[in-house]
Amino acid sequence: MKIIHLISGGDVGGAKTHVLSLLKGLSQTEEVRLVCFMEGPFAQEARELGIETIVYPDKNVLRVASVLAGEINAGGYQVVHCHGSRANLIGSLLRRKIQAPVVTTVHSDYRLDYLGRPIHHLTYGTINTICVRKIPYHIGVSDAMAELLIARGFDPQTMFSIYNGVEFTPVEPAMDRQTYLNSIGLQTETDSVVFGIAARLSAVKDVGTLIRGFARTVRQVPSARLVIAGDGEQMADLRRLAGETCPQGTVCFAGWVGDMESFYNAVDVNTLTSLSETFPYALTEGARHQCATIASRVGGIPDLIEHGVTGLLFTAQNDEELAEQMISLAQDDSLRQRLGRQLYEKARRDFSASATVEKQKEIYRIMIRRSQRPRRKRDGVLICGAYGKGNAGDDSILHAIVGQMQHIDPDMPLYVLTRTPRETKIQYRIGAVHTFNLPGFLRIMRHTKLYLNGGGSLIQDVTSTRSLYYYLASIHLAKATGNRVLMYGCGIGPITHPINMRWAGRVIDRYVDGVTLREDTSQDELVRMGVRRPNIYVTADPALLLHPADDDRVDGWFLRNHLDPNGQYAMFVVRNWPGYGEKAPCFAAAAEAVKRKFGLTPIFLALEMKHDQSACHLAADQMKNVCPVLTVPNDGDLIVGILGRMEVVVSMRLHALIFAAAVGTPVVGAVYDPKVRAFLDYMGKKHYMDLEDVTTERLMASIAEALAEGRDAPETIEHLRVLAAENEDVARTLLEEP
Repeated sequence: MKIIHLISGGDVGGAKTHVLSLLKGLSQTEEVRLVCFMEGPFAQEARELGIETIVYPDKNVLRVASVLAGEINAGGYQVVHCHGSRANLIGSLLRRKIQAPVVTTVHSDYRLDYLGRPIHHLTYGTINTICVRKIPYHIGVSDAMAELLIARGFDPQTMFSIYNGVEFTPVEPAMDRQTYLNSIGLQTETDSVVFGIAARLSAVKDVGTLIRGFARTVRQVPSARLVIAGDGEQMADLRRLAGETCPQGTVCFAGWVGDMESFYNAVDVNTLTSLSETFPYALTEGARHQCATIASRVGGIPDLIEHGVTGLLFTAQNDEELAEQMISLAQDDSLRQRLGRQLYEKARRDFSASATVEKQKEIYRIMIRRSQRPRRKRDGVLICGAYGKGNAGDDSILHAIVGQMQHIDPDMPLYVLTRTPRETKIQYRIGAVHTFNLPGFLRIMRHTKLYLNGGGSLIQDVTSTRSLYYYLASIHLAKATGNRVLMYGCGIGPITHPINMRWAGRVIDRYVDGVTLREDTSQDELVRMGVRRPNIYVTADPALLLHPADDDRVDGWFLRNHLDPNGQYAMFVVRNWPGYGEKAPCFAAAAEAVKRKFGLTPIFLALEMKHDQSACHLAADQMKNVCPVLTVPNDGDLIVGILGRMEVVVSMRLHALIFAAAVGTPVVGAVYDPKVRAFLDYMGKKHYMDLEDVTTERLMASIAEALAEGRDAPETIEHLRVLAAENEDVARTLLEEP
């Protein structure tokens, strides 16, 4: 690949480190050129790294853009990559003059870049705000930055994430701990715990909160010390604050530090108190030295620092909470060592410089591929279902469907109808429109090729007749606007009213091109409704294709909920439904009995926050021993990973049974709806009973039998996955047809 990078050339701090590290790595395999708009240390360091560097000091941006456009087109550059406000201005002018796609990396929140400098904010900040939106592709330094941009209206389908990476090859510090601390004038005791921060001393870094937190800490732990490395406009104010709040000699201002290896080797706890961050180098550099870390819960920091697992997090500007974290680490050597070691392992695996370079190359390849993709009059898929309503099961099915559509064509535009468009855009990086925004989704329907209705049980009138009318009307509209229509991995029925039955059968038969079903009884329902014309396939639920999250993420969920990741658990998933109140004591008694009889720790899980939490508490509160009632994460892979750790899952909710089946966990069903029985029969699961027949004895007998049978064999799970993958084959066929 041939890539040209544009940057002002006066950059310092994390942005400078990121760009130079990235260019160094890219230049090993790709043809890279750097263009700066001023001569200085940045350009000089780039040349010393062997990077081809050109400086255009001309202040006339129109002339510079014109010259660059000619060079880019003549040189056959495939990507133009901008960094910072000056480069964004040039990039926004270039985008219509060149064939190559233009991308900008957003290193920090552009609304805060000139915090405390109102004139610069009004001029440079305003220009950058306009220009950054005119560039077609964007990279956020961390998922959090990308999510912030999407929330501000940037296109999620042209948004990427990357992280600042560092080299993890061992580097010997120039000075040992004590020599370094002596060199900066900090007097320590034999039991001193040294806290440190390396940051620009500006308002956005909020070092004042660190000083106030340390002042609280040192009153309780007199041997604690604080080193502040960095310089900036707040230096005088921070020195004054430290002098007023902290004992003399406990705080050291080291100024600008060039030897960061010795700095991080000398501190016991790395700290960061920023109000806003993307993904700061200060954390990964500290991780390389296995420093325990405390950081504010902002930006991309939680992507690396998982509270209680790889570090500690506090609420930005809350010096009291910060002090509690500092005191806990100052008083616990083993905790500091454990957090530092676990942070090192995670950072080395996921946030190395080489990982950053490979991710950047992948982003370039996607952009180049999309720029060469033929323009089509109709393109993409609009997905409709019960999404964004707080049901983790439905949203996990959306996760699986999006994955299947992207497997068909990773560059195909995808859109979804959802109750929470903003959150859906952020989570799935696809287009989204509100379920009831008729002008919005009609506008999308006029350009998409396939309308996908599913998954879940949408065609039914037990929970709502209005929702049935909505889904049938949307099928009609999709067909009228020129889409192929596919009902996808769904369950049909029950439909109880004869008029609804006739209307549903007529709409499906007339306007649907294909139907894939998650179990065979739904096919019988379609026949009963008089559906004959569309092709019908019995497959399996798309959610069966979800993969368990990595062990680290699953461990983190258990630790956040104060559970042993290596424990043995029985999960109970219940919901409010007519008749459940009478049966809640049976679930409570069974939960206590699995502990006595099988040594399993019971957990109640609310799969749908709005409705299930009260049902869980109704049972858990009747138990003699405290039983955790937990809420499910909004992450399908993580849910599957959690259920994979269970020894048995007892569930009223269909989705919990599906997720457990995806990883072979033994299940016991409490059937409140025919669709639950139909799924269990189709999957060959025999341990279930109707809700009205639930007793403690029957639950325990089914649990004992399910545990005795053990987990499903890998070939059984693979068979289910093969069936679920057939949904994708049908969608591909409809997308390929004219």
